[in-house]
Amino acid sequence: MGKRGGSEATDAPAATDAPAATDAPAATDPPEVADGVVPPQGPPAPDDESSTGGRGGRTKWVRRSVLAVVLALVLPLLGAEVALRVNYAGEPADGTYTRDQDAIWLGHAWVDGRKTDADIAALAGRLKSTGIRDLYVHSGPLEHDGTLPKSDYPRAAWLIESVHRELPGVRVQAWLGDKLATESPDGLRLQNPATRTAIVASTRQILAAGFEGAHFDLEPLHSGDANYLDLLDRLHEVTQANHAQLSVAAHQIDPLPAFHSFWGTVTNHPKWWSQAYFGQVARRVDQIAVMSYDTMQPLQSLYGGYVAQQTSLALEVTPDSTDLLMGLPFFHENRFGHRGAAETVPAAVRGVRLGLSRTDADRTNFGVALYVDFAATEADWTAYREGWVR
Repeated sequence: MGKRGGSEATDAPAATDAPAATDAPAATDPPEVADGVVPPQGPPAPDDESSTGGRGGRTKWVRRSVLAVVLALVLPLLGAEVALRVNYAGEPADGTYTRDQDAIWLGHAWVDGRKTDADIAALAGRLKSTGIRDLYVHSGPLEHDGTLPKSDYPRAAWLIESVHRELPGVRVQAWLGDKLATESPDGLRLQNPATRTAIVASTRQILAAGFEGAHFDLEPLHSGDANYLDLLDRLHEVTQANHAQLSVAAHQIDPLPAFHSFWGTVTNHPKWWSQAYFGQVARRVDQIAVMSYDTMQPLQSLYGGYVAQQTSLALEVTPDSTDLLMGLPFFHENRFGHRGAAETVPAAVRGVRLGLSRTDADRTNFGVALYVDFAATEADWTAYREGWVR
């Protein structure tokens, strides 16, 4: 995805530079006629303003400038799209399948009392013989001040106990998040030290409730946010002391160099992170899951090539000690930024395998993350199993 002219008629002599034509008829005289033939008159005199770079010259200059700007924007975008299509070509390497490090985002119904033992049994049947090891269960959201009401997750103990019984070895993490006040006045403010301290306290709170990790999704989070890095450092101290996981949902990486800066200038929504910032985040957590959907791609081949690119970019800067997961779109919507017919699970899985094959085919701490359980179809599950689990 991707993300100038000159004056006209400068060689024409000015009207005052023309030599005097004393033998020429006055402008008001009719042309002389010989034998009934009117002599050719020549082209009309140019308008004074256009011949001196006036209205006509300015119009042409503006048109050419607009064309230059359009080309400057369109050509890099077109080149990037062609590169994505090429990136989707070829065959993934043998063995680029699940490493049993996968995860799934689960909705709030699992901790607020709407789910039952029958739902647990169905979930266990669905997840057995897959590569899913972690459940990110929505247990918030955080309040704008960073606090977390205990009333948000009244059935957490039941869920954790049930999962441990039905799915031994699968971890239950609390999925926490909130809207950040980065692009509007309303939201959580990471720049406030008291807010970061409250988030740390909320993390201690959910770990005390029995969750085996804290998974954070804070959006929109701009590339380079140092307050977020400080928060992660403090959170990791807490999770490590409790032998728990710290994981985050991560923004996508610049598909073109510094694209987040360009997009932020144009739209006030940078969306992407720089690759360097992604690496800074990845080094501070146990797991990082790329939200590799909502990509603005119109075709499956372009989306798959985009996912392949994102997989490679993320692998290049994620340390071996951190689990890297690529998101799969287990949802179906049509809106700005997301076309359901293009962003499919088969295309995402193929893109993940291609990126893994080209960059670090033998990496162990790697998987996919399925978003989200309540929107998934049977076709999504089949594509995940057949394309990734095998």
